[in-house]
Amino acid sequence: MTGFIDASTKSLVVFGSNLCSTVGKKFTRTQLATVVLANHTRDIIVGLLLSDGWLIFSSKAHKNARLGFKQSGDHAGYFWFVFLSLSHYCSSYPNVRNITRLGKQTIGLEFLTRSMPCLTELHSLFYPNGVKIIPEDIYNMLTPVALAHMIMGDGSVERHGLIICTDSYSIQDVVLLMNVLVIRYRLECTLREHRKNQYRIYIRQNSMPSLLNIVSPFMHSSMLYKLKSSLSNPSNRKKIEVFDKDTNQTTYYDSINKAAIALNFNHTSILNSMKSKKQNPYKGRYVFKLL
Repeated sequence: MTGFIDASTKSLVVFGSNLCSTVGKKFTRTQLATVVLANHTRDIIVGLLLSDGWLIFSSKAHKNARLGFKQSGDHAGYFWFVFLSLSHYCSSYPNVRNITRLGKQTIGLEFLTRSMPCLTELHSLFYPNGVKIIPEDIYNMLTPVALAHMIMGDGSVERHGLIICTDSYSIQDVVLLMNVLVIRYRLECTLREHRKNQYRIYIRQNSMPSLLNIVSPFMHSSMLYKLKSSLSNPSNRKKIEVFDKDTNQTTYYDSINKAAIALNFNHTSILNSMKSKKQNPYKGRYVFKLL
């Protein structure tokens, strides 16, 4: 699908982010077989698949999968943000659908991509037995871009923290996903049972500033409300002084969260160290002081 790159600018851009729409264009099977998803595009699709997106075969005769994505009219801004990011892989514009949810009718928007081998590869990872799962390689697949789209799709705003609605996955898959949030992104998470055999991930309030730093650059402005609790904890906004006994240096940070990120520590560990009556240096080295 060459010849559909925006060449009007010479600015440095993320590979794959400057691909033009190919809606209305026709391609042969041979041409579609050569399509390779750019990393940024693949990350978007992974995030969609973890939340509201799906991969299907148009019929039993089709050998390749296509991506589907749907949102209610209330989230039209985010929907068009996604469509414009993926329109290079679409043959037609989105459709308007009537959606019935909880007995209430609303308007929805939906688009489907072309059927392509590169999407069939993802289908084999997410649907190995015909039912959507969390892929085994989710540690590497859950990039900040993918995480941002998962939250925009399945994140549920809380007064304190954030809920990720992983209701459709098995408890084993939810734990696998949660472990990536804990180990790769150092977010404090717990498992919550929403209904019988339906589990959700709760990201604690203490980790919301870190989450904001990770995903906000990749989120549509209409979805930033899901992270509003990240600014509701006053302790996160207090300046902090960090004295390093080993180097005899003092460093100042604008918040506890920024200090935690810079030092690769857990936000809660710094708080607990400052609250401790023993006043021993953290890890025998660091002394923290709120300003």
